[in-house]
Amino acid sequence: MRGTSRASLLALSRTWEPVVSRAKAKALELGTELFTVVDALDATPSLRRALSDPAASAAAKAQLAADVLAKADKRIVAVVAEAAGLRWSADGDVADSLELLARSAVLGAAEAKGELDTVEEELFRLTRALNGQREVRTALTDAAAPPASRAQLAEAILGGKAAAATVALARRAASAPRGVRFVPALGHLADLIAERRDRQVATVTTAAPLTAAQTARLSQVLGQVLGREVALNVSVDPRVVGGLKVQSGSDVVDATVLARLADARRRLTS
Repeated sequence: MRGTSRASLLALSRTWEPVVSRAKAKALELGTELFTVVDALDATPSLRRALSDPAASAAAKAQLAADVLAKADKRIVAVVAEAAGLRWSADGDVADSLELLARSAVLGAAEAKGELDTVEEELFRLTRALNGQREVRTALTDAAAPPASRAQLAEAILGGKAAAATVALARRAASAPRGVRFVPALGHLADLIAERRDRQVATVTTAAPLTAAQTARLSQVLGQVLGREVALNVSVDPRVVGGLKVQSGSDVVDATVLARLADARRRLTS
C-alpha cells in the first residue's frame, strides 16, 4: 500500500483493536463476518469503487456503507463506514485493509483465550506438513475447485484437533486466497501474530536440532540485529548439510554449506 492507504489502515487499526479487545473470544465471530464483507467487495467492483471514491464526501460514503450493511453487526457497520470515510490510494486497498482487520480479530480471539502460541505453532506445523506436498498445495489454490472444497481440505489437513482460530484462518487462506498462495499466506499470518506480541518471528532451518543454549544465543543475536525480541521456529532439514538458514520476513540469511558451495561455483564461472 502507498502512503495514503497505509495511514488510513493505521487509523482503522487504532479504532478496531479496542473493539476486538472488548469482544474477547467472540472476536472470532467479528472476524468471520468481516471476511464476508471483504468477499462482497471483491465480488462487486462498483461498490468497492463507490466506497473509495475520492470525489464523494466522507459522510455520503459512510452512509452508503451503513445502508449496504444494514443487517450486519453494528461494530462491522461502524468499521466499514469509517473505512469508507478515509482516503485510499487505490480502491482495492479498502478490501485489503478490512481483510487485515478480520485476521486481527480472529487472532485477537485466540489471544483472549490464551491460544495465540498454540495458533502460531499449529500454523507452523501446517506449513511444514505441506513441504514436498506439491499436489496438495496445488489443490489448496486450485481456482477451478469450489472455495468450500478448498476450505474443507485445509481443515482436513489440520486433523480436527486445531484451535478454532487456526481452523478459521486456514480455511480463509484456502477459500479466499486473494492473489496469495496458501503457504505464503500462512507466513503472513505468522508475521501478524508476531506484531501482536511486538516481536519478530524467524524461521531457522538447520541440519541438526539446536540445543537450548544455541537457540537462546541465536535469538539474542537476531534480536540485536532486528532491534526487537525474536521468536524462533526451528526446522531440521538434513539437505542443508551444515550451517543454518534464517528467514525473518523478507530477510534471508543463508549460511548453509550448500549455499556456500553454490556461491563458490558462481564465482568460479563468472
